[in-house]
Amino acid sequence: MSDSVPDSVPDSVPDSLPDSMSDAVTDSPFPPGARISLAHGNGGRLMRELIDGLFARILGTGIDTRVDAAAIPSDPAGGEWMITTDGFTVEPLEFPGGDIGSLAVHGTVNDLAVSGARPRWLSLNVFVEEGLEIALLERVIRSIARASAEAGVGILAGDTKVVRRGQGGGIYLATTGIGTRVAPMPLGLDRIKLGDQVLVSGSVGDHGAAVMLAREQFGISGELRSDAACVLPVTDILVGQSGLRFMRDPTRGGLATVAHDIASVTGAGVRLFEESIPVRAPVAGVCEILGYDPLYLACEGRVVAVLDPDSAQPALAALHAAGFSDARIVGVVEALAGRVVLQTPLGGERILPELEDDPLPRIC
Repeated sequence: MSDSVPDSVPDSVPDSLPDSMSDAVTDSPFPPGARISLAHGNGGRLMRELIDGLFARILGTGIDTRVDAAAIPSDPAGGEWMITTDGFTVEPLEFPGGDIGSLAVHGTVNDLAVSGARPRWLSLNVFVEEGLEIALLERVIRSIARASAEAGVGILAGDTKVVRRGQGGGIYLATTGIGTRVAPMPLGLDRIKLGDQVLVSGSVGDHGAAVMLAREQFGISGELRSDAACVLPVTDILVGQSGLRFMRDPTRGGLATVAHDIASVTGAGVRLFEESIPVRAPVAGVCEILGYDPLYLACEGRVVAVLDPDSAQPALAALHAAGFSDARIVGVVEALAGRVVLQTPLGGERILPELEDDPLPRIC
């Protein structure tokens, strides 16, 4: 297989993972240094070897590679099914605190969780660039397996495609997640009312700042780690609050963009209190140096929730008791004519505009 792939590999295809971020792999059927070729996507022997020898071997027996469609097991509780789909193109593929594999699982699971659902099953589509080292792909799939097990979800179906060298970023992932609704009533932006309070489950901007530094194109370094994680422990607490109106994971566009979504749908507005918003000092420092605003940077393990005034403080106390010490009430829904206003510690106000340009492409 490796003989059919040229020795030179373009910069867009990562050569290997750093040793410190690699798992020991002792059972791989692929020889060291083996790389993806176009033949791995042609439906023949090499594709079968890749699917059975890597995906099925790591992800387990829940995937039936012999069928074109998988049956979804019935929900014993008879709950309402919910579905979401997502794509992941992060650069670099590995970053402090996660990788594209764990990010894909967390991102899909979190979309279900903040919608009031219990994630049950995932499908996984993998787009691999010709020339990618199979050892790197194997480590990413192992990360998917770990994250899925931790979230309590199974990989039910999947597909693999190989694209020509130079036509992809090493690995792209696309997922579909299926779960059952556990929230006692549907959540939505349309349920938000004036006076409701905005809560965030932890510090903001960590993922965006960590990925920026991992790209090593700014000449600075640091100890930042992405906040990428499964948010089910947070949403499990919040769905127990009778006054919960809405939840969202603030990925692309960050906290400010979620606030604009609230303002746009309600026609009211959101007042954010700058001194209450949790931003870690390293994140604030990186943003100050590079000219970014942490309120617009992606988070991958946080929840923004809107609750009625009577439920917000009990929800915050419950999160603190569960160990989410950075959780804060950061804003309130007010009659602001659809604007998002940041109130400074000195009492001044700054209107936060909607995000226009993409400040950090391929972030998730």
